[in-house]
Amino acid sequence: MIKGRYSGWIRPILYIIDLLIISFLSYFCLTKSVIDMSFFVAFWIILSISFSFYKVYRFTKIIKVVSLLFKLILVLGLAVTSYFYIVKATTAPKDISNFLLLLFLTFGSWRVVLHVFLRKYRLITGSNYKQVVIIGSNESTRRLEQFFKNQRSYGYRFLGYFTDKNEKEKKGDVKDSFSFIVENGIDEVYCSVKELNNDQIKEFISFSDINIKTLKFIPDNKELYTKALHLNYYDLTPILSLRKIPLDDSVQGLIKRSFDVVFSLIIIVFVLSWLIPVLGLIIMLESRGPIFFQQNRPGIKEQGFGCYKFRSMTLNSRSEDSATRNDARITRVGKFIRRTSIDELPQFFNVLFGSMSVVGPRPHLWRQNEIYGPKIPKYMVRHFVKPGVTGLAQVRGYRGEIETREDIMNRTKYDIFYIENWSLLLDFNIIIQTVLNVLKGEEKAY
Repeated sequence: MIKGRYSGWIRPILYIIDLLIISFLSYFCLTKSVIDMSFFVAFWIILSISFSFYKVYRFTKIIKVVSLLFKLILVLGLAVTSYFYIVKATTAPKDISNFLLLLFLTFGSWRVVLHVFLRKYRLITGSNYKQVVIIGSNESTRRLEQFFKNQRSYGYRFLGYFTDKNEKEKKGDVKDSFSFIVENGIDEVYCSVKELNNDQIKEFISFSDINIKTLKFIPDNKELYTKALHLNYYDLTPILSLRKIPLDDSVQGLIKRSFDVVFSLIIIVFVLSWLIPVLGLIIMLESRGPIFFQQNRPGIKEQGFGCYKFRSMTLNSRSEDSATRNDARITRVGKFIRRTSIDELPQFFNVLFGSMSVVGPRPHLWRQNEIYGPKIPKYMVRHFVKPGVTGLAQVRGYRGEIETREDIMNRTKYDIFYIENWSLLLDFNIIIQTVLNVLKGEEKAY
């Protein structure tokens, strides 16, 4: 079965179709001016972000979507009216009313049809589903279990529940759930806080971070730490999500991917096109071996990929060992390209091909994952997004060799902050800071 293979494209395609509808209706109802239509499209983009109109999930009720649409079009109408009054010095109430009415009817019909289609599609094909388990057994978990079983069109596949209570239908005790989750490729884990003590909750949080699983809570009156939890409802059951990652939103993911493609193409065309033959010749003249060094590293969801660099060392059998200060393996040209970070530039091919991003947590060695994954809290959360050519931790001074526990703790802290607070503006700031750091030189660039 294909599990969520195409779901990431739904929101970007939805956004594009919506913008085309607005352009089409504004052309026939309001104006023939491309500039005017551009303003109306811009109004829609700004308002849709403000109203979180595209943050709609598989469990969101269609009535909520229609309600959001009504509010959004109402405010859009005020914006369009104000625009005509200020720019055109005239208003066309009838034309604006027709535009807004057609917009509401078109969008409303389009959303209902899409909602029904996706639910039927999941039900018939069994694709685009998430495999889930529940931890605990009580009234709330049974209600959630019925939701998963009876509302299969929402795209959830319920594989059972775990509890320490003596019940025949359970898959096992709470402690048995950890191996089951890993062995059966479970996507989301729903924990009833009512049946878990604080130590067990911490254990599930740590386990989900290490194994890159989505953890959600069925709340009661217990305290759930000082985190900004996110509340949703599955039918009548309240669900708390432990972590909200901006790049999980496919529209924002598309924005970042578009930026990655454009930026990497600029670097490849205007820098690497002439740098590769020049630097490649120098590398080969100093020491025998290839121009590029490729190393398998863990990427998003800890999936391996070939990470490219300009070769800065002599050929050796210690490729899994990180470079250290005054490392004898580093060549003379290698010292220069490592100090200036030129050796990392071939990774823009990784960015173009989709295995990396311009900005993100730096990809570590597999051996480092094995060492730090079980020991450093939330270390594996770094793999919820694509690794980057540069990152927030790097511009804050935590790049290169990991010499102390504090180094990896701070690197992880900054990486997680980036993941949970991503914005395109933050990416720009990190890129600018990276360039400034390279120009002034960095102590740990060796």
